[in-house]
Amino acid sequence: FLGKYDSSYLGSFGTFSTLSFHETKNFTCGEGGSLVINNTKYIERAEIIREKGTDRTKFVRGEIDKYSWVDIGSSFLPSEILSAYLYAQFEQKEQIQARRKRIWNYYNDSLKDWAYDNDIKLPTIPDNCLQTHHIFYLVLKSNKTRDSLIKHLRQRGIPATFHFLPLNLSKKILEMGLNNNPCSVAEQISGRLLRLPIHNSLHPDQINIDYFYDFKS
Repeated sequence: FLGKYDSSYLGSFGTFSTLSFHETKNFTCGEGGSLVINNTKYIERAEIIREKGTDRTKFVRGEIDKYSWVDIGSSFLPSEILSAYLYAQFEQKEQIQARRKRIWNYYNDSLKDWAYDNDIKLPTIPDNCLQTHHIFYLVLKSNKTRDSLIKHLRQRGIPATFHFLPLNLSKKILEMGLNNNPCSVAEQISGRLLRLPIHNSLHPDQINIDYFYDFKS
């Protein structure tokens, strides 16, 4: 949300896009997300699928006199309370993004020398992209070094964590026998990737950069 690629907002191109409002995101209502539809012919079916497979949305709008089950679906409707909680954050989007940016830049500026000395890669943002400062990550030299740094930071009260396992290595994909095309770069990077804490209430004064410089890889 609010990120850009080639001057276009993410979600404004492509037939469908999704946004997550999980608790770790810049804008959150605890869980859930939204579907962005850029082709009007899919809107009606999306309304039906999210409303348990019924055409109740058309009934609520007064377009039909009764509703029934017309398709597959589930209950994807957020509560009004959660929606209000989320909307209030949208109203404060500039302030929220500014806080995230301050933490992201603090990490980036403070860790440059340490990262260079230890052959650690910091995030790279392409010139044609506008990032949202959602994640600050490090790419370590090896899986062993990554795990050692996670342990080092956690012992000092910093909840650094690894990222996701590549989808082609997930249990279900392996069970289905669909791992025929290995993703060697993703597999190699995933074992070296580490995410640092970043959230809307974090302040630079709470980050002790000395803990990183104490680490011996």
